[in-house]
Amino acid sequence: MRAGTAVPVVVPVVVLAAAVLHAVWNALAHAMPDKLAGFTLINLAFVGVSAIWVCFTPLPGSAAWPFVAASAVLQAAYQTLLLQAYRLGDFGQMYPVARGVAPMLVAVLSVSVLGQEPSAPELTGVLIISAGLVALALADGLPDRTQLPALAAALGTGVMIASYTVVDGTGVRRSDSVFGYIAWSFLLQGVLFCAGALALGGRGLSSRLRRAPIRGLTGGVLSLTAYALVVWAQDHGDLASIAALRETSIVIAALLGTVLFRERLGGRRLAASVTVVAGIAVLQLAHT
Repeated sequence: MRAGTAVPVVVPVVVLAAAVLHAVWNALAHAMPDKLAGFTLINLAFVGVSAIWVCFTPLPGSAAWPFVAASAVLQAAYQTLLLQAYRLGDFGQMYPVARGVAPMLVAVLSVSVLGQEPSAPELTGVLIISAGLVALALADGLPDRTQLPALAAALGTGVMIASYTVVDGTGVRRSDSVFGYIAWSFLLQGVLFCAGALALGGRGLSSRLRRAPIRGLTGGVLSLTAYALVVWAQDHGDLASIAALRETSIVIAALLGTVLFRERLGGRRLAASVTVVAGIAVLQLAHT
C-alpha cells in the first residue's frame, strides 16, 4: 500500500473501532449493578489519565476557558442522566435514544437559534431520525408510567450531548491546543462528577468502589480511547462521513443488549436503530 493512500483507508477502520469501544464502555457501565460506583470509577479513570495528559499538552487559550468549564459541567450532567437511564431502562433502547437525539437537536438549534437555513437533505435527516426515535420509544408498545422516567433520562442525556457538542465546537476553535482543551475538559468533568458522587454516596462510597474496580476503570479508559481515535480520524478524514460512521455504535449497542443482557431485540428495535443511524448519516453528509 502506498503511503499516500494508507491513511484514507485506515480512517474508517479507526472510526469503526471507536464506535465499538464506545458501545462497549456503555455496556460495561450498564452491566454494573451499582451504577453510582460504576460511573464514579469511570470518572476516576478520566481524572487519572487526564491529569497525566495535561502535563504533556499546551494550555488552552484564555478565550477557551469559559467553554472548558461549561463543557465540564454539561458532561458531568450527561454522565448523571446516562446513569439514571441505564438504572431504569434497557441498554438496547436507552443508548440509541440518547445518541440519536443529539445530532437532531444540534441541527434544530442551528436553525432556531443560529438562524441557519436548513437544506432539503438536512430536513430529511431530521425527519428520518425523528421517525427512528419514535419507533424506538414505541418498539414495545405505548410506554406506561413506569417507562417514562427512563425515556425522560435518555432524552435528557441526548440534550446534554447536543449541548456540550455545540459548546465544544465553539470552544475548541478559541483554544490554541485541541488536545489541551480535551484533556482539561475531561479532567474537570471527572472531578465534578466524583465530587457529586461523594456527596451523594457519603463515606460508604469508597467501599463500594472496591467491589468491581477493574470493570469501571476499564470503561473509563475505553471511553477516552474511543474519543482519542475519533479526534485522530477527524484530523485525517472527512468530518461529516466520520460523524455518520461513528453512529454505527447505535446498532452495535442494540446487538450487545441482546447478547450480553438478554434483552429482546426484535425486528422493530433493530429496524428503528438502523433508521436512526441512516438519518444521522443523511444529516451529516448534508454538510459536505
